[in-house]
Amino acid sequence: IAAGVLESLGVSLEKVRAEVARILSQSMPQAAPGGRSVSRTPTVDQLGMDLTAAARANKLDPVIGREREIERVIQILSRRTKNNPVLIGEPGVGKTAIVEALAQRIAKSEVPEMLQDRRLVTLDIGSLVAGTKYRGEFEERLKKVIEELKSASNCILFIDEMHMLVGAGAAEGAVDAANILKPSLSRGELQCIGATTLDDYRKHIEKDAALERRFQPILVEEPTVEETI
Repeated sequence: IAAGVLESLGVSLEKVRAEVARILSQSMPQAAPGGRSVSRTPTVDQLGMDLTAAARANKLDPVIGREREIERVIQILSRRTKNNPVLIGEPGVGKTAIVEALAQRIAKSEVPEMLQDRRLVTLDIGSLVAGTKYRGEFEERLKKVIEELKSASNCILFIDEMHMLVGAGAAEGAVDAANILKPSLSRGELQCIGATTLDDYRKHIEKDAALERRFQPILVEEPTVEETI
């Protein structure tokens, strides 16, 4: 039927086929010049940021203190199951700084053996949703990100403002981001670090019992005067 409509409009099917092939080839990752290996996570690289690479390039600020919270994150990540920490604290207490400190430790190999050579990638939910106009487009983009992370097998995903997962991308008849992530988190195919405020955790995450079970909470208090001076 579609071919008949195009022909009735005077459109060349060969030109349509060639144009579709050209668009698809542009979306595929191209071979890197000089024989360098092509990234296994092109979508993640486009929508997120590799914190371990930034740490190796000295683009992250040093973190003072927070030893207890960093060690707790490492302890949870080192588990076989229930290995997804979520940092809960008031805005500005330094939740993202803890994750950056972990990235710096990974870059310096100052972590347990099972966490060495891991990539800590931060994903912006806003960038994930931006530009998705049609039903199902957001889900496909998120599924592509998850598949890339699972196939790479050495990535840890960091999601700031984790409460935005609940309802993100959900429209009439659509599925929100949290429900797409749950299966991979429950099977241990994907490791994730979340960060959110206490109010948002209670309002959004606690109401979704299945999502709450997949994350281990770490309360982040305000730093002491000795740590800040």
